Amino acid sequence: MGMWSDQVVPRLTDLSLSADGISRLRVQACAGLRGRVLELGFGSGLNLPWLPPEVTALDAVDPSGVGWSRSARRRAACPVPVERLGLDGQRLAAPDASYDAVLATFTLCTIPDPAAALAEVRRVLRPGGDFHFLEHGLAPEAGVVRWQQRLEPVQRRLAGGCHLTRDVPALVREAGLEMVALRAEYLPGPRVSHPWTYAYVGRARRPAA
Repeated sequence: MGMWSDQVVPRLTDLSLSADGISRLRVQACAGLRGRVLELGFGSGLNLPWLPPEVTALDAVDPSGVGWSRSARRRAACPVPVERLGLDGQRLAAPDASYDAVLATFTLCTIPDPAAALAEVRRVLRPGGDFHFLEHGLAPEAGVVRWQQRLEPVQRRLAGGCHLTRDVPALVREAGLEMVALRAEYLPGPRVSHPWTYAYVGRARRPAA
């Protein structure tokens, strides 16, 4: 992975994704979580302050040791027990239908095989369970998409494998999850930031049958 990806990127991610505007979106993504929850791409625990009281336990999946260390204070302050389940979202060490909900925020952009990760999400969700997500990805305007395509090779090298052009809602639907709610918009900021800031907040459900 290298010093940059292992040591620097997790720290930059912790700082850049803790802004107030993003925290407001985290609140929306976490709304309605309940019971036993799996968080895919736990990072430094930035979602912990926004977990609803209905959440009874959280299992964390993330490859970064730096992120896990930086989450220590947030885990200590969280009333919900948090356990680290594993490192790889593409191969979850959990039984079928074992979670009431799964949460992912700014994660599907980086996982090498998002289709495999979402297949695992569907597998570990109980029938009727929900996948809550906050992600960034493919913009709706052709001009912005062209810039996303140009910038993506550099983005992947500098941001730990992060992609700019993934169509997250399409990936979620292709995994066999039924979209329940979806909102997509640019995060606040100048137009020059649009290749990085087209965000999706949504919830999709594993069918009950």
